Amino acid sequence: MDILQIAILGVVASILYIILKDLNKSFAFFLILITGIIIFLAIIHQISVIFQTIQTLGEKASVEGLYLETILKIIGIAYIAELGANLTKDAGLGSVAHYIELSGKIFILLLAVPIITAVIEAIISFLPSV
Repeated sequence: MDILQIAILGVVASILYIILKDLNKSFAFFLILITGIIIFLAIIHQISVIFQTIQTLGEKASVEGLYLETILKIIGIAYIAELGANLTKDAGLGSVAHYIELSGKIFILLLAVPIITAVIEAIISFLPSV
């Protein structure tokens, strides 16, 4: 499925959502949820290609596997948190969406601490001793 098909699917689902939200709000939300799942399944192959490319580049650059794995986890958390927040916003639960976004940021920060520590240690090692 290419981007044109995905865009058309999204537009059709949006139009159906607008029509159905006044008639049956639960069914309209279910339609959007199913559309999101279909789009995700359509792009899953591209996501795996991106991860493989990043891993290959990391190996060529001699980046430690731990850092590369952490970066991939951070990217995954960001997308999952955004998807969850958007779904809850569509369901009319904006406050829950904010908590999901906050949780995603906390998990990203938690995973980033070892990388931040390594960067600070590298900077300190370059500074002249006093």
